Amino acid sequence: QVQLVESGGNSVQPGGSLRLSCVVSGSIFKIYVMGWHRQALGKQREQVARISSNGVTNYADSVKGRFSITKDDAKNTVYLQMDSLEPEDTAVYYCKAESPLGLYEYWGQGTQVTVSS
Repeated sequence: QVQLVESGGNSVQPGGSLRLSCVVSGSIFKIYVMGWHRQALGKQREQVARISSNGVTNYADSVKGRFSITKDDAKNTVYLQMDSLEPEDTAVYYCKAESPLGLYEYWGQGTQVTVSS
């Protein structure tokens, strides 16, 4: 059974920083593509960042230069460092694990990030 558990969501002021964590149970971590997605109220879920099994990263244009995705294979954990946060970053953030050919995917339960003054 694969489980993804996110943590680190909080309320911060504009310009602040947060680091989200996602711990993955099971043996898939080292071969799956890991990603962070977010869904704001009334909007569709969108991909924010992803990291391949060999460490190649991709980012949505809206977060380039502000967010950074990393992973620690020894801890089965993927992180999302979020700096210079803006009110538009307010959303529920979800961790996703996707198999190499996209046949399987697993989601975490989500963690709320609120950016407000």
